[in-house]
Amino acid sequence: MPWCDISFELMKNFLAFLRRETVFSAATLLAVVSAIAVPPDAGYLHYVDFRVLGILLSLMMVMEGYKRIGLFQHMGRALLRRASTVRRLCITLIMLTFFGSMLVTNDVALITMVPFAMLVLSRSGNGRHLIRVIVLQTLAANLGSMLTPIGNPQNLYMYNLSGLSVTGFGAIMMPYCLVSFVMLALCAFAFPSCKVEMTQEPEPKPDVRLVAVYTLLFVLCLATVARLVPFVVSLVMVIAVVWVVDRRIFVSVDYFLILTFVSFFVLTGNIQRISGIRDFLCGIVSGNEVITGIAASQIISNVPAALLLSGFSGNVPALTVGVNLGGLGTLIASMASLISYKFFAHSYNDAKGRYLGIFTMTNVIFLTALMICHWLMN
Repeated sequence: MPWCDISFELMKNFLAFLRRETVFSAATLLAVVSAIAVPPDAGYLHYVDFRVLGILLSLMMVMEGYKRIGLFQHMGRALLRRASTVRRLCITLIMLTFFGSMLVTNDVALITMVPFAMLVLSRSGNGRHLIRVIVLQTLAANLGSMLTPIGNPQNLYMYNLSGLSVTGFGAIMMPYCLVSFVMLALCAFAFPSCKVEMTQEPEPKPDVRLVAVYTLLFVLCLATVARLVPFVVSLVMVIAVVWVVDRRIFVSVDYFLILTFVSFFVLTGNIQRISGIRDFLCGIVSGNEVITGIAASQIISNVPAALLLSGFSGNVPALTVGVNLGGLGTLIASMASLISYKFFAHSYNDAKGRYLGIFTMTNVIFLTALMICHWLMN
């Protein structure tokens, strides 16, 4: 193959990688630039929160295991058998995502439930409701995941940073979660109440033994989050069990999310050692955690916003509210929102403009309502 063709192919693959891993690429570039101002030394080791990374990696492997055995879709189908009307069907799809995201993370909830919704609605002849259902599912995943430390990556990080108990952390986000639930329920009740015919097809049941194995690992992860088990112990046990049960899980895990965390840890750590920039950012963030968390999330998404802004404010609860509410708004405010969009655009490319319009309008309404809720409580 001529050298020019090889170069073109390499450049094509590189650009595809940048598009696929935009946040990781940007975070790595910024970390490298910051390392010019603060050359690498022993202090870099103190930047990285290894406990957060260990728990996050353990949870991702367990969730991937659940996905591979089809547990989530099996549970969803069991609940959908009771859906006799279009309204019940749509409410079930949305609320499964809302409550599921609290335990299996917003990403996993959407990866599982959005394709499921597309399949169920098309087979039942209700494809016209698809955009609204997927938009509300996306909102449900981002809003339900606010409640628990394991609901999304930024919560896991903020929880570890805060030193709060699981219940203490949940109490911070509970009012916003309740308001979100009511709003989602009201939106879901707007669907028609006409009858729906669901075709039930035979399906393989998940292996009970594997369900038990992954559930034990999940409980171990929860105990680690609750600071009852050292993260090194749980990480080693999860890796060992996955190695024996299903090694393909190692290939499916999103390691770039872990590396994105590392890059932002380095960037934040270096910025804190540059007095001029540190003082400037502290002046902006301190006392304005909610609004800066929301604003930064619209541009760089809420996980990087949490990692970056946490180094310049001691008010972890307020910043937690900011980056969680900041997951609403633009399509990139929460990386989980891109999952839904990619699923929809892949199958309905001609309607993606309409999807973006409805998505943005609905997100702005929810974000405005929750910001009003915050101001009323404070």
